[in-house]
Amino acid sequence: MDIKKIKTLGELKASGYKPKSIKEELRQNLIGKLQKNEATFPGIVGYEDSVIPDVERALLSKHNILFLGLRGQAKTRMARQMIELLDEYIPIISGSDINDDPIKPVSKYAVDQLAAHGDETPIHWMHRTERYGEKLATPDVSVADLIGDIDPIKAANLKLSFADERVLHYGIIPRSNRGIFVINELPDLQARIQVALFNILEEGDVQIRGFKLRLPLDILFVFTANPEDYTNRGSIVTPLKDRIESQILTHYPKSLENALAITEQEAELSGDQKEKVKVSDLVKRLIEQVAFEARGSELVDKKSGVSARLTISAFENAVSAAERRAIINHEKQTQVWIADLVGIIPSITGKVELVYEGEQEGPYQVAMNLVDKAIRSQFVQYFPNPDVLKKRKTTGKPSQQEKPEDNPYRSVISWFDKGNNLNLSFNTSDKDKALLLYQVDGLHALVKKYFAQANETQASLLMEFVLHGLASYSLISKKIFENKIEFKDLMGSMMNFGNKDFEEEFDEEA
Repeated sequence: MDIKKIKTLGELKASGYKPKSIKEELRQNLIGKLQKNEATFPGIVGYEDSVIPDVERALLSKHNILFLGLRGQAKTRMARQMIELLDEYIPIISGSDINDDPIKPVSKYAVDQLAAHGDETPIHWMHRTERYGEKLATPDVSVADLIGDIDPIKAANLKLSFADERVLHYGIIPRSNRGIFVINELPDLQARIQVALFNILEEGDVQIRGFKLRLPLDILFVFTANPEDYTNRGSIVTPLKDRIESQILTHYPKSLENALAITEQEAELSGDQKEKVKVSDLVKRLIEQVAFEARGSELVDKKSGVSARLTISAFENAVSAAERRAIINHEKQTQVWIADLVGIIPSITGKVELVYEGEQEGPYQVAMNLVDKAIRSQFVQYFPNPDVLKKRKTTGKPSQQEKPEDNPYRSVISWFDKGNNLNLSFNTSDKDKALLLYQVDGLHALVKKYFAQANETQASLLMEFVLHGLASYSLISKKIFENKIEFKDLMGSMMNFGNKDFEEEFDEEA
């Protein structure tokens, strides 16, 4: 039977409908999904063995929930996905502001409707997408916003006394009755507002301008909080915290693979971009590594965190940087080069909070350093560690199996030591860039030694990666200008002490 054909209370009773609380509804539907081995929170990556099981346990226990974690950890997204665990439709009394259950009404309006119409009381079916309320906690949020206030216009239009309950205008919480209500950044809510909440959580008492109402609201409350807010800007009052039964800690992706999956899922690229620009696994990993470096950097405020939105935006910017270059050069197709990562700097500077030392460095320089550290970290996943070779040279004691001439980078470094340099413009076409890279002695042979199966496009990218990697290990010099990147020998660069650009160049090397 199509439940939406039921239009009156009498028809609803005849159908065998039995009311149930939202927490029981969530519990039953969650059990059904678990029994069928269905994903309870599809699209949430990296929480399969940590946060998601905690949430499932909380819902099975019929708990209100507090998500505690740094920004960009999918706290609100998980709360929004909970609506998928609700029944598709529920019946309410038509015209009710607070979604009264026809069998168990709580508002005066609903009680009056039942008294007036009995089994002919009209029924409306409410979809689960309508059963979600959300409020960002800010210092200006009032009790009237959340709970309600007297509406003088309603009183005048209906010619009612202010002593009549019908003059009340309900706030967002009563209007979320029989649904999920989320308060984001809970510690930012003033203490007196938090006090008003815990009566609703525990006793169901609502007081509005002298009206003391007994409204047993049926709501699943979900709160989110950032630990920084929790300890510095504000706090959660103890009685309210005590009434939130489950506090669940969220976290950033613990592995690069999870981070890659999140960015792949969330990045928004147009069809033209996907067709025109190819992104290698190497570049994707470098972008994700930037976020890992930022989260471990002494220059970045760890209390604030580094959102997953950083790498999503950075990925989109990297593709756009390559797309722009291809458009300028009238190329039908291109790839994201390492040099295109200069285009992700705006995605970094706006998404990391710096400590005092970082502010002294400046956001641009910090961002450039994070990209350089990402290159350094990932380089050893593809090529031999230059630091190991440095140590051999310093000690002068290579093992019997290892000879000094085994240094795979010797030819490349020697080419620069002879006074050669390489200038790669950010707008150089793919063909011209590859030709420039082939000028460096030993560079192509080095790549082919470790990646024999690489095609021409992949090899060219790896050749560029080698140069950036050697620069990150201070084996050659790299200097970034507004329109190009210059590679040359390290000692020649350092001897350039009298040059007006030396200080800037030395900073880049550091």
